[in-house]
Amino acid sequence: MRAVLTPLTLALSLVLSAQAFAAEDGADTVSLHQRMLDMSRELASQRAEIERLRNQVDELELSQRGRGLDAPGDAGYQDNASKIAREASEEARRKASTTAANDAQERDGPVQVGQTQREEDAQRREREKALVVREHAPLFERKFTLDTGLSYSYYDRRQLALSGFLALDAIFLGSINLDQTKATVATVDLTGRYGFTDRFSVEASLPYVYRDSRFVSGGAGGASSVVSEVNMRSQGMGDASVAAYYQWVKESQRWPDIVTSLRVRAPTGRDPFGLKLIQPDDDNNNLNIPENLPTGSGIWSATFNVSALRTYDPVILFGNIGYTYNQPRDFDDISPVAEQVSPARVELGNTILLSGGLAIALNDRSAVSFSVATAATGATHTTAPGGPKRRVPGSSSNSTTLNIGASYVLPSGWTFNGQIAAGLTPDAPNFVFAMRTSRSF
Repeated sequence: MRAVLTPLTLALSLVLSAQAFAAEDGADTVSLHQRMLDMSRELASQRAEIERLRNQVDELELSQRGRGLDAPGDAGYQDNASKIAREASEEARRKASTTAANDAQERDGPVQVGQTQREEDAQRREREKALVVREHAPLFERKFTLDTGLSYSYYDRRQLALSGFLALDAIFLGSINLDQTKATVATVDLTGRYGFTDRFSVEASLPYVYRDSRFVSGGAGGASSVVSEVNMRSQGMGDASVAAYYQWVKESQRWPDIVTSLRVRAPTGRDPFGLKLIQPDDDNNNLNIPENLPTGSGIWSATFNVSALRTYDPVILFGNIGYTYNQPRDFDDISPVAEQVSPARVELGNTILLSGGLAIALNDRSAVSFSVATAATGATHTTAPGGPKRRVPGSSSNSTTLNIGASYVLPSGWTFNGQIAAGLTPDAPNFVFAMRTSRSF
């Protein structure tokens, strides 16, 4: 019986090999669709051949039974025949699969394992990067982008005022006043941006400022335990600005995205110079507040920034360094004293800006970011006509904040950004909450 099966096995192998070689030789002359049809026919033919061989094995088995072989032998022959049939079927499937792969490679070129997945990952990373860049830098699209934002800042300042002297180096004789100022500043701005090329874009921004300040001071009626409180509100147009962005370097394996920008701010808001101090409470001469609240800086300024952005999937790192120059300006009156006029030239301190952080794209529609930003401003100087330049005490500052943000893109195309900032230095606001929405047309 084994002698009979061996020629059958060899014959089956020769048939399969001959058919496989014939299929491979014709791969260069027929289309992929025709080849698939041929392979289907081949598979059907091979199955028929396997069935014919199985029948032959069954006939041999019956003939051997007639010669007195027992059941265990019959089972062995049957298992052997089934094994041959299974192997033949598996070989046919492997040949068909190999032929299909070869045809696809000949038609489309060599395809690496996982190439499709890598292409999808690359597209996903580009979408995630665009989402993050939209929050931290302008997108250089040849489109008009409308951007609106709302920010809310809160300040809480306390100042201890001592008026008197020390007796015997231990006893203070005089008055002690604790002044407190609680201020909120809400700013609504409308920004339009247009990209002329994929590297150059310009924008213009117009803010509207609403301020609410509460002044608290002790000493009403000459009693240190009695506190006076006055609330003041003011609103008006802020300082408008225009800016230009240029992308010098696009991200590659060696370099990050490098973008430079120049922003010019005009003094369209109400300046703080020359606002007279008034005494709102006749019983408390310790409390003096300005007659109005400013909504702008009162001077022209220019800010130059260099930003860099680097992708390390799924994290995107970004950083910024900038410098703000404040142009000196002459004012007819800078005195806060009523019925007193003091013209002078004001030179606000220039500012160095530093910031850096990281963003994580959760998917192609949402991302979160974490950053730290600091602004160090020099002291302000004033120069009276014909007089020397004088430094204003306490005018230098260092404002540092910790920022946490999130962004989300709606299917309609609108992008929403939210951010909260916590002040880390006394000169920074206690907290800032901001929301922005934008869309390209």
